[in-house]
Amino acid sequence: MLNVGKIEEGFVLDHIAAGKSLSIYEHLQLDKLDCTVAIIKNARSNKKGKKDILKVECDINTLDLDVLAYIDHNITVNVIKNGEIVEKKELMLPRQIKNVIRCHNPRCITSIEQELPHIFYLADAEKEVYRCKYCEEKYTEGSK
Repeated sequence: MLNVGKIEEGFVLDHIAAGKSLSIYEHLQLDKLDCTVAIIKNARSNKKGKKDILKVECDINTLDLDVLAYIDHNITVNVIKNGEIVEKKELMLPRQIKNVIRCHNPRCITSIEQELPHIFYLADAEKEVYRCKYCEEKYTEGSK
């Protein structure tokens, strides 16, 4: 059995869909932080069968909850202080995301004006549909 020690201060991302942890690692830009990160892939889960877990030992304020919620709002965020869970944060789909996904419409202004941020708004929360702020193009899965 694999044993990954507890962290003193930081956060644990639990109930990540199996195989999604590396994508979350990249989207949260954890490689750019000077902190300890443990990635546990395909851990046993009573609810899901298999799950991924990320343990990050750094300030919780470095975590972009909107990016995380966009990727998977069912992830559990456990805030750790002095080696104990002090808070569980519930994620909700963000109303707007910036520079997380890109508009694929070749006629969109973001295709011409390279410095413009790629901004998407939540058009339909029930179906988890995001649309480009500039051209209204629906974002379709591909790089999420």
